[in-house]
Amino acid sequence: MISYHYTDTELNKILKTLTIVIDTREQVNGHILNYLRQKGIPIKIQKLDTGDYGCMIPRNDDLGITRDIFLRSRVERKAHMDEITGNLQKDTQTAFENELIRSKDIPFTLIVEDLRGYEKMLKGEYRSKYNPLALLGRLNTFKAKYNFEIVYLDQKFSGNWIYHHFYYKAKHYLRTGIF
Repeated sequence: MISYHYTDTELNKILKTLTIVIDTREQVNGHILNYLRQKGIPIKIQKLDTGDYGCMIPRNDDLGITRDIFLRSRVERKAHMDEITGNLQKDTQTAFENELIRSKDIPFTLIVEDLRGYEKMLKGEYRSKYNPLALLGRLNTFKAKYNFEIVYLDQKFSGNWIYHHFYYKAKHYLRTGIF
C-alpha cells in the first residue's frame, strides 16, 4: 500500500470538500440540514445501508484522490428517548438491533437528541412502560456487544456534532491512512 502525506494546505483544501452523506430515509432533520447549509458544508442524499449519516471525500484529481472516498463510520440519530424505547420494545430482534449488527465492524455512534436523555432513562421519564433498569441493561449490553457509543445532546447542536465528528475522523484518516 502506498501512503501519501498531505501538506497542511492540501489537507485543508480536501477537508473543505468533506461531504456529509444523509440516508434517504432520514426524516425530521431540518435542523441538521439548516446547520449544514448555513455553514456551506456539502451534503449528499443517498441510501445508506446502516445509520442516518456518513461522510465522503469527493474525488480530487489535483490532490491525487482518484475516486470518492466513503469513510467507514456512521451516526444514527434518535429524536428522543421514546424513539429508543419504541425501537427496543420487543424481546425479539428488532430493526434497531439489525442495524447494530450491520454496523458492528465500523465506528458507530447513536445520537439521542435529548440532553437529559440518560437521566430520563434512569427515572423512567418516557411514554413506554419499559422498566428503567431493564432499558439501561439492554442498551449497555448492546453497546458492549456491538461496540458503539451513545451521545446525548441538545437538538440544536446535532448538525455541529455530526459535522465535526466526521471532520476529525476524515482528518485522522487523511493524515494516517488508518481509519
